[in-house]
Amino acid sequence: MTQLQARTLDVVLSNTPVRRDAETGWHSHLLDEQTVSLVGHKTRGMKPFRFPEDMRKTPVVLPSLESSIRAPFDVLMDQTGIRPIIAAEVDDMAMLRLMACETNGVTLVPPVVVRDELESGALVERHCFPQIKESFYAITPSRRFPNPILRELMKRK
Repeated sequence: MTQLQARTLDVVLSNTPVRRDAETGWHSHLLDEQTVSLVGHKTRGMKPFRFPEDMRKTPVVLPSLESSIRAPFDVLMDQTGIRPIIAAEVDDMAMLRLMACETNGVTLVPPVVVRDELESGALVERHCFPQIKESFYAITPSRRFPNPILRELMKRK
């Protein structure tokens, strides 16, 4: 954000919007939203995943508490009265991807993060949460003369 303010960058990509105030004048442009799923390994004789019941006995890898997808998941678990078995809490999507591949439980992640593993069959989607979404933003500074290339790209979204 310091580089945006210093005008050495034209855009920062983020999964959280920034607070706009009179001093900075940031703009958070929503680029896309992805649903979130529980993914895990495919096993022989695998039974369909029963959400939320199977959360009582299945370890789960979750994004950290600061993640925008964690709070709605925690609320959903609270509404069901189930306390999930948390195997790990992870701060970034690359580590979530790694954990999804290495854990015996399930991982809460946007499927786009593990797209290659889903396509190859190494992982399968066990349950989709259409009500929980990961949002992706382009953060730009307020400028009198915005970058024309960036403006064109933003129109295409």
